[in-house]
Amino acid sequence: MNLPTDLSKAYSDSGVAAVLDQLNRDLVGLKPVKTRIKEIAALLLVDLARQQLDLPSSMPGLHMSFTGKPGTGKTTVARRISEILHRLGYLRKGHLVTVTRDDLVGQYVGHTAPKTKEMIKRAQGGVLFIDEAYYLYKPGNERDYGAESIEILLQEMERQRNEFVVIFAGYKDRMDSFYQSNPGLSSRISHHIDFPDYTNEELMEIAQLFLDQQNYCLTKEASLVFREYIQRRRKLPFFANARSIRNALDRTRLRHANRLFSRMGESLTRDELMTIEPEDIKASRVFNGEVEGH
Repeated sequence: MNLPTDLSKAYSDSGVAAVLDQLNRDLVGLKPVKTRIKEIAALLLVDLARQQLDLPSSMPGLHMSFTGKPGTGKTTVARRISEILHRLGYLRKGHLVTVTRDDLVGQYVGHTAPKTKEMIKRAQGGVLFIDEAYYLYKPGNERDYGAESIEILLQEMERQRNEFVVIFAGYKDRMDSFYQSNPGLSSRISHHIDFPDYTNEELMEIAQLFLDQQNYCLTKEASLVFREYIQRRRKLPFFANARSIRNALDRTRLRHANRLFSRMGESLTRDELMTIEPEDIKASRVFNGEVEGH
Protein backbone atom coordinates (compact mmCIF):
# COMPACT_ATOMS: atom_id res chain seq x y z
CA MET A 1 0.00 0.00 0.00
CA ASN A 2 1.41 3.39 -1.00
CA LEU A 3 -0.55 5.95 1.03
CA PRO A 4 0.66 9.58 0.95
CA THR A 5 2.01 11.33 4.03
CA ASP A 6 2.38 15.07 4.51
CA LEU A 7 5.59 16.08 6.30
CA SER A 8 4.65 19.75 6.34
CA LYS A 9 1.47 18.97 8.28
CA ALA A 10 3.39 16.78 10.72
CA TYR A 11 5.95 19.55 11.14
CA SER A 12 3.23 22.12 11.79
CA ASP A 13 1.18 19.94 14.12
CA SER A 14 4.20 18.95 16.22
CA GLY A 15 5.07 22.51 17.23
CA VAL A 16 8.72 21.93 16.35
CA ALA A 17 8.73 25.06 14.17
CA ALA A 18 7.92 27.18 17.23
CA VAL A 19 10.82 25.64 19.16
CA LEU A 20 13.25 26.29 16.29
CA ASP A 21 12.01 29.87 16.05
CA GLN A 22 12.60 30.28 19.78
CA LEU A 23 16.12 28.90 19.34
CA ASN A 24 16.78 31.58 16.71
CA ARG A 25 15.52 34.24 19.10
CA ASP A 26 17.52 32.86 22.04
CA LEU A 27 20.86 32.63 20.28
CA VAL A 28 22.77 34.89 17.93
CA GLY A 29 24.75 33.23 15.13
CA LEU A 30 25.63 29.53 15.55
CA LYS A 31 24.39 28.77 12.04
CA PRO A 32 26.11 25.33 11.83
CA VAL A 33 24.56 24.33 15.16
CA LYS A 34 21.07 25.50 14.22
CA THR A 35 21.35 23.72 10.85
CA ARG A 36 22.29 20.47 12.58
CA ILE A 37 19.35 20.75 14.99
CA LYS A 38 16.99 21.22 12.04
CA GLU A 39 18.52 18.18 10.36
CA ILE A 40 17.93 16.07 13.46
CA ALA A 41 14.32 17.29 13.62
CA ALA A 42 13.88 16.40 9.93
CA LEU A 43 15.32 12.92 10.51
CA LEU A 44 12.87 12.28 13.33
CA LEU A 45 9.89 13.58 11.34
CA VAL A 46 10.77 11.26 8.47
CA ASP A 47 11.21 8.40 10.92
CA LEU A 48 7.70 9.02 12.26
CA ALA A 49 6.31 9.13 8.71
CA ARG A 50 7.99 5.80 7.94
CA GLN A 51 6.43 4.28 11.04
CA GLN A 52 2.97 5.46 9.93
CA LEU A 53 3.45 3.70 6.59
CA ASP A 54 4.73 0.51 8.26
CA LEU A 55 8.21 0.88 6.82
CA PRO A 56 10.83 -0.99 8.85
CA SER A 57 12.86 1.45 10.90
CA SER A 58 15.19 1.18 13.87
CA MET A 59 15.04 3.73 16.67
CA PRO A 60 17.27 6.68 15.68
CA GLY A 61 20.26 7.22 17.97
CA LEU A 62 19.62 10.32 20.05
CA HIS A 63 22.54 10.57 22.50
CA MET A 64 24.70 13.59 21.67
CA SER A 65 27.98 15.38 22.28
CA PHE A 66 28.21 19.18 22.43
CA THR A 67 31.73 20.59 22.22
CA GLY A 68 32.82 24.18 22.56
CA LYS A 69 33.97 26.83 24.98
CA PRO A 70 31.79 28.21 27.79
CA GLY A 71 29.11 30.70 26.86
CA THR A 72 28.49 29.36 23.35
CA GLY A 73 24.89 28.27 23.99
CA LYS A 74 25.29 24.54 24.69
CA THR A 75 22.84 24.44 27.60
CA THR A 76 20.26 26.55 25.75
CA VAL A 77 20.41 24.25 22.72
CA ALA A 78 20.14 21.19 24.97
CA ARG A 79 16.95 22.65 26.44
CA ARG A 80 15.46 23.19 22.98
CA ILE A 81 16.52 19.71 21.85
CA SER A 82 14.65 18.27 24.81
CA GLU A 83 11.53 20.19 23.79
CA ILE A 84 11.79 18.99 20.19
CA LEU A 85 12.15 15.35 21.23
CA HIS A 86 9.16 15.72 23.52
CA ARG A 87 6.98 17.33 20.86
CA LEU A 88 7.83 14.54 18.42
CA GLY A 89 7.02 11.86 20.96
CA TYR A 90 10.54 10.57 21.57
CA LEU A 91 10.59 11.82 25.18
CA ARG A 92 7.69 11.67 27.64
CA LYS A 93 8.40 14.92 29.50
CA GLY A 94 11.04 16.94 27.68
CA HIS A 95 12.74 18.42 30.73
CA LEU A 96 16.47 19.06 31.13
CA VAL A 97 18.58 17.84 34.07
CA THR A 98 22.03 19.47 34.16
CA VAL A 99 24.76 17.72 36.15
CA THR A 100 28.53 17.71 36.66
CA ARG A 101 30.94 15.12 38.02
CA ASP A 102 30.05 16.00 41.62
CA ASP A 103 26.43 15.00 41.02
CA LEU A 104 27.40 11.58 39.64
CA VAL A 105 30.57 10.41 41.37
CA GLY A 106 30.92 9.51 45.06
CA GLN A 107 33.97 9.81 47.27
CA TYR A 108 33.93 6.33 48.74
CA VAL A 109 33.08 2.73 47.79
CA GLY A 110 29.38 2.18 47.17
CA HIS A 111 28.52 5.87 46.85
CA THR A 112 28.80 6.37 43.09
CA ALA A 113 26.18 3.91 41.84
CA PRO A 114 23.30 5.41 43.88
CA LYS A 115 24.29 8.96 42.89
CA THR A 116 24.50 8.16 39.17
CA LYS A 117 21.27 6.16 39.18
CA GLU A 118 19.46 8.95 41.02
CA MET A 119 20.43 11.47 38.33
CA ILE A 120 19.34 9.05 35.61
CA LYS A 121 16.04 8.61 37.43
CA ARG A 122 15.54 12.39 37.54
CA ALA A 123 16.22 12.58 33.80
CA GLN A 124 13.65 9.89 32.91
CA GLY A 125 11.51 11.22 30.08
CA GLY A 126 13.95 14.02 29.35
CA VAL A 127 17.60 14.92 28.75
CA LEU A 128 20.55 14.37 31.08
CA PHE A 129 23.09 17.10 30.26
CA ILE A 130 26.56 16.29 31.65
CA ASP A 131 28.72 19.41 31.62
CA GLU A 132 32.53 19.07 31.56
CA ALA A 133 31.96 15.34 31.13
CA TYR A 134 35.71 14.60 30.76
CA TYR A 135 36.11 15.05 34.53
CA LEU A 136 34.33 11.70 34.93
CA TYR A 137 37.50 9.97 33.72
CA LYS A 138 40.70 10.29 35.74
CA PRO A 139 43.21 7.70 34.52
CA GLY A 140 45.85 6.50 36.93
CA ASN A 141 43.83 7.21 40.05
CA GLU A 142 42.82 3.90 41.63
CA ARG A 143 40.68 5.62 44.24
CA ASP A 144 38.61 7.52 41.71
CA TYR A 145 35.11 6.21 41.00
CA GLY A 146 34.38 8.11 37.79
CA ALA A 147 34.87 4.96 35.70
CA GLU A 148 32.05 3.31 37.66
CA SER A 149 29.72 6.18 36.81
CA ILE A 150 30.65 5.94 33.13
CA GLU A 151 29.94 2.20 33.14
CA ILE A 152 26.49 2.74 34.65
CA LEU A 153 25.75 5.48 32.12
CA LEU A 154 26.77 3.18 29.26
CA GLN A 155 24.52 0.40 30.50
CA GLU A 156 21.49 2.65 31.00
CA MET A 157 21.99 4.57 27.75
CA GLU A 158 21.58 1.26 25.94
CA ARG A 159 19.02 -0.39 28.21
CA GLN A 160 16.77 2.67 28.52
CA ARG A 161 17.43 4.31 25.18
CA ASN A 162 13.72 5.09 24.79
CA GLU A 163 13.48 6.66 28.24
CA PHE A 164 16.10 9.39 28.33
CA VAL A 165 18.78 11.07 26.24
CA VAL A 166 22.31 11.90 27.40
CA ILE A 167 24.23 14.93 26.13
CA PHE A 168 27.94 15.05 27.05
CA ALA A 169 29.43 18.55 26.89
CA GLY A 170 32.76 20.32 27.31
CA TYR A 171 35.84 21.75 25.60
CA LYS A 172 36.45 20.04 22.26
CA ASP A 173 40.05 18.92 22.82
CA ARG A 174 39.29 17.44 26.23
CA MET A 175 36.15 15.75 24.97
CA ASP A 176 38.10 14.20 22.08
CA SER A 177 40.55 12.68 24.57
CA PHE A 178 37.64 11.55 26.74
CA TYR A 179 36.06 9.64 23.84
CA GLN A 180 39.38 8.12 22.76
CA SER A 181 39.79 6.66 26.23
CA ASN A 182 36.21 5.35 26.21
CA PRO A 183 35.46 3.79 22.79
CA GLY A 184 32.28 2.18 24.11
CA LEU A 185 30.98 5.60 25.02
CA SER A 186 31.85 7.19 21.70
CA SER A 187 30.05 4.42 19.79
CA ARG A 188 26.79 5.21 21.61
CA ILE A 189 26.78 8.87 20.60
CA SER A 190 25.07 9.53 17.29
CA HIS A 191 25.39 13.29 17.02
CA HIS A 192 28.59 15.27 17.61
CA ILE A 193 27.92 19.02 17.42
CA ASP A 194 30.65 21.63 17.73
CA PHE A 195 29.77 25.12 18.99
CA PRO A 196 32.06 27.78 17.48
CA ASP A 197 33.20 30.90 19.30
CA TYR A 198 31.19 34.03 18.55
CA THR A 199 32.69 36.70 16.31
CA ASN A 200 33.20 40.22 17.66
CA GLU A 201 30.17 41.38 15.67
CA GLU A 202 28.02 38.59 17.08
CA LEU A 203 29.17 39.43 20.61
CA MET A 204 28.14 43.02 20.01
CA GLU A 205 24.74 41.81 18.84
CA ILE A 206 24.44 39.67 21.98
CA ALA A 207 25.29 42.71 24.10
CA GLN A 208 22.55 44.69 22.37
CA LEU A 209 20.03 41.91 23.08
CA PHE A 210 20.95 41.89 26.78
CA LEU A 211 20.65 45.68 26.95
CA ASP A 212 17.28 45.68 25.17
CA GLN A 213 15.93 43.09 27.62
CA GLN A 214 16.91 45.32 30.55
CA ASN A 215 15.82 48.62 28.97
CA TYR A 216 19.31 50.08 28.65
CA CYS A 217 21.01 51.61 25.65
CA LEU A 218 24.49 52.70 24.59
CA THR A 219 25.34 56.11 23.24
CA LYS A 220 27.14 56.07 19.89
CA GLU A 221 30.43 56.74 21.67
CA ALA A 222 29.75 54.06 24.30
CA SER A 223 29.02 51.56 21.54
CA LEU A 224 32.46 52.19 20.05
CA VAL A 225 34.10 51.79 23.47
CA PHE A 226 32.25 48.51 24.09
CA ARG A 227 33.44 47.17 20.74
CA GLU A 228 36.98 47.93 21.89
CA TYR A 229 36.19 46.21 25.20
CA ILE A 230 35.17 43.04 23.33
CA GLN A 231 38.39 43.03 21.30
CA ARG A 232 40.49 43.39 24.44
CA ARG A 233 38.50 41.00 26.64
CA ARG A 234 38.62 38.04 24.30
CA LYS A 235 42.44 38.19 24.30
CA LEU A 236 42.53 37.79 28.10
CA PRO A 237 42.21 34.52 30.08
CA PHE A 238 38.91 32.90 31.02
CA PHE A 239 36.95 34.41 28.15
CA ALA A 240 33.52 32.77 28.06
CA ASN A 241 31.81 34.25 25.00
CA ALA A 242 28.22 35.36 25.75
CA ARG A 243 28.68 34.72 29.47
CA SER A 244 31.60 37.16 29.63
CA ILE A 245 29.57 39.75 27.75
CA ARG A 246 26.66 39.40 30.16
CA ASN A 247 29.00 39.75 33.15
CA ALA A 248 30.64 42.80 31.58
CA LEU A 249 27.27 44.48 31.14
CA ASP A 250 26.33 43.70 34.74
CA ARG A 251 29.47 45.51 35.91
CA THR A 252 28.79 48.34 33.48
CA ARG A 253 25.34 48.80 35.01
CA LEU A 254 26.95 48.96 38.45
CA ARG A 255 29.26 51.75 37.32
CA HIS A 256 26.34 53.51 35.60
CA ALA A 257 24.32 53.31 38.83
CA ASN A 258 27.25 54.58 40.91
CA ARG A 259 27.72 57.52 38.53
CA LEU A 260 24.06 58.49 38.89
CA PHE A 261 24.14 57.93 42.66
CA SER A 262 26.96 60.47 42.90
CA ARG A 263 24.42 63.04 41.71
CA MET A 264 22.25 62.53 44.78
CA GLY A 265 19.76 65.39 45.09
CA GLU A 266 19.52 66.05 41.35
CA SER A 267 16.52 65.09 39.25
CA LEU A 268 17.27 62.29 36.78
CA THR A 269 15.57 61.92 33.43
CA ARG A 270 14.30 58.67 31.93
CA ASP A 271 17.05 58.84 29.31
CA GLU A 272 19.75 59.21 31.96
CA LEU A 273 18.43 56.16 33.82
CA MET A 274 18.61 54.13 30.63
CA THR A 275 21.74 55.40 28.89
CA ILE A 276 25.22 53.89 29.25
CA GLU A 277 28.00 56.43 28.70
CA PRO A 278 31.60 55.70 27.58
CA GLU A 279 33.01 56.25 31.08
CA ASP A 280 30.78 53.44 32.44
CA ILE A 281 32.66 51.02 30.22
CA LYS A 282 36.09 52.64 30.09
CA ALA A 283 36.51 52.22 33.85
CA SER A 284 36.83 48.46 33.38
CA ARG A 285 40.19 46.92 34.33
CA VAL A 286 40.12 45.16 30.96
CA PHE A 287 41.46 48.41 29.46
CA ASN A 288 44.52 47.92 31.65
CA GLY A 289 44.97 44.35 30.44
CA GLU A 290 43.43 42.76 33.54
CA VAL A 291 40.54 40.31 33.92
CA GLU A 292 37.86 41.75 36.20
CA GLY A 293 35.68 38.65 36.21
CA HIS A 294 34.68 35.73 34.01
